[in-house]
Amino acid sequence: MSRKFNATLWICMMAGWLAIDHAIAQPLELTYLRASNVDLSNPHDLKLSPDGRYLYVADVGNNRVAILNPNTLELIASFGADHQSGTHDIDFDSHGRVYVADTHNNRITVYDISGEGPRLSATLVGQLSERIRGPEGVLIHPNGRIYVAGAWSNNVVAYEDDHVVGEMKGLASPHDLELTPEGNIWLADAGNDRMLLLTPELTILKELNGEPYNFNGVRYQDVLPDGTLIAADKYNHAIKIISDQGKLLTVVGTNGKSGKGSGKFKTPEGVETKGTTIWFADSGNDRVVMYSITR
Repeated sequence: MSRKFNATLWICMMAGWLAIDHAIAQPLELTYLRASNVDLSNPHDLKLSPDGRYLYVADVGNNRVAILNPNTLELIASFGADHQSGTHDIDFDSHGRVYVADTHNNRITVYDISGEGPRLSATLVGQLSERIRGPEGVLIHPNGRIYVAGAWSNNVVAYEDDHVVGEMKGLASPHDLELTPEGNIWLADAGNDRMLLLTPELTILKELNGEPYNFNGVRYQDVLPDGTLIAADKYNHAIKIISDQGKLLTVVGTNGKSGKGSGKFKTPEGVETKGTTIWFADSGNDRVVMYSITR
């Protein structure tokens, strides 16, 4: 049975409830729908297939990509367990190829996908590894470049036609990269507890850190069509929703304490959105959870 959280102005954070920062001027309702009940081990980032029929899950502890029904969260298929190690992130290019952060093998693996449902399969057709170690984020940009965050090499590398064409150094365990509506890139610079807004040339446009965000190991994220940023703040056991102007709007979680249940998380990592539906990887609880959101 689903539970609803009616989040309105001036309400403080309470265990199991949403907390809305006083800067927001309208009510928000987030409804817990369901949680997965399949064999996942520390799931990380999530990505819907281009047609929306499948939810791809980076299943770190099982060294694979698990493919779920996005509505029921039941397991449909999986791939990669025979050669991946520490699978962290997933993205698709315009041809439907899948790019996977094969973290412990220090590479991005590239797959062609064929079949449907339980017969869906992936064929390894390429990889990227130059100048990266421990990649934990991958983004396929409309400009044709592939951006990879090297968590162990503390950099972001841009590839074009399989060659390095750009690099950003001086980061600390960078994780997810996500596209904004304007074509810029949000980067979770996890070890520095900050979010960076980058141009496609990897120039910093904006930095979110310190108050009021108080990130503690911010990890994976997604961006809504209006530019709203939804970020998993791992060690605060929370999801933070931030406007395109940088205002902290909503905190989903229980004030830095881990939990399990509606509105509670344990070291959350992945975020994926479509329309009014949001999926989170509740990583420490080895599950994916699904919410609906109304503004």
